Amino acid sequence: MRTVRNWVVVLLAMIAAAAAPAGPLSAQTAATGGRWAEVKCDIKPGHFLVNSGLLYLKSASTAKFEEQKQKDLRDAQRVLNQAVTTGGQEKNPAAWYYLGRYYILVNDAVGVDSAFTRAEALKPACKDDIAGWRRVVWVPAFNAGVAAWQANNNDSAIVSFKRASALLPDEPTSSKYLATLYFNVGQTDSAVVYFRRSADIAKKDPKFAQDYKDALYNLARIEQSREHWAQAGAAYQEYLTKYPNDPEVLASMGTVYMQTGKKDSAFVVYRQVVAQADSMGYYTLYRVGAAIGQSVPEEPDTAVAGGNCRNTARSARPPLTAARIRARCDSVTKGMANEYFTNSQEAYTLSAQALDASLKLNPYYRETLIHRANTALGMRDSVTALEMARRLIGVDPMSKQSIKMMAYAQQANGKVDSTLHYLRLHDSTLVADVTISLFDSTDTGRDLKGLVTNGRPAATPPLTFVFEFLNNKGDVVATQTVQVPPIQPAQSTPVEVQATGAGIVAWRYRKQ
Repeated sequence: MRTVRNWVVVLLAMIAAAAAPAGPLSAQTAATGGRWAEVKCDIKPGHFLVNSGLLYLKSASTAKFEEQKQKDLRDAQRVLNQAVTTGGQEKNPAAWYYLGRYYILVNDAVGVDSAFTRAEALKPACKDDIAGWRRVVWVPAFNAGVAAWQANNNDSAIVSFKRASALLPDEPTSSKYLATLYFNVGQTDSAVVYFRRSADIAKKDPKFAQDYKDALYNLARIEQSREHWAQAGAAYQEYLTKYPNDPEVLASMGTVYMQTGKKDSAFVVYRQVVAQADSMGYYTLYRVGAAIGQSVPEEPDTAVAGGNCRNTARSARPPLTAARIRARCDSVTKGMANEYFTNSQEAYTLSAQALDASLKLNPYYRETLIHRANTALGMRDSVTALEMARRLIGVDPMSKQSIKMMAYAQQANGKVDSTLHYLRLHDSTLVADVTISLFDSTDTGRDLKGLVTNGRPAATPPLTFVFEFLNNKGDVVATQTVQVPPIQPAQSTPVEVQATGAGIVAWRYRKQ
């Protein structure tokens, strides 16, 4: 997902701002540090039970001994609950307001939200005062969620962010982090619910514009990944109404059109996006090209159609000859294959244009090379497929994915011996499979992470890899050598490289 990787940085910045002692947060110290914080709006108890509750809360806030504090809190709860249940004060905003103050002191997030929601509805003039108290208890809950997340304790983080979300229901950040956590642990239904909630909250206030954008984008991507095309299309359309020129989202909207049988609309969108190629960077062009290429439906199963045709033909009366059956059914399967090829070519052509534009800006980006080779195979352009596969092998020579792509390209060019060589390499003779999973920006350069996996029955020898990090002209900006110890069968060893230098946009490696 596009925005998730940067959120921890945002979190830390927000925590620093939230923890500042100025403003409403000073009320937290006042309420728990020896004195009572007075109400900042015009709200009066108006009833002896509510006034008793207020006095008990003041006493609890200033109590020197824990036993006395707990007794005062119990008494405050008793009289305030009596006021709103049997005391006829359910319409008294002060009763609910002081119940909210009680729940703050006992650290009950659900109670805080429920009581303050009722108080604000009855006394809108207290909105700012209540918002300040909500934030008082939101900050520690939010920070606890961040700490748990950073410690990889997802369950605790989810509990804390749920609490924070309840405490500040008009603040979208807690819901956004909840959605991200749920997505990370594979609970996509919950992720969708909280991304939707975050978007609905954020769209109400211009200061949350980035949260709105992030939540909508991620919501749409999840729905697309689940092939919930109607929901994905609705989220993308909402996004494009606000941000109409985002090329990645336009390409994704085209994918939704393709998958729902609206090919004409899809191609209108694709052509619109590709026409903007000169204004895009290499990564956006790659994402656009990949989205267009992946929107092409799966090739039809002609074997099933051919089998059904033959079964029907054999039952014809008078009986058909074998030659007539073959002629009739071959035309059916060939017709299906030709129709698929014809219908897929426009999408593949537009995909190729975007990917070629990306490769002009960054000739060594592995993901672009993979998709361009795939697109060439779909277009039956064996020459380009082989060229891209060779470039891919030059970047990522010990990846099974690269080797399989080379085998397909050799096969498309009719090179039987070379095809068999790369298939054997893929299946049995490759000394180790290198999978690069992360290539991310840092303050000083780039981080690269991956795994080296032994898929053979014997341990690997010690391996030495030389990683080169390149700029968009193909110049080597940095070089790192990585030593990998012997790896036992069916085991993996992580690889991590930190490259320092400006303008790094790609990597490649070789085994020494």
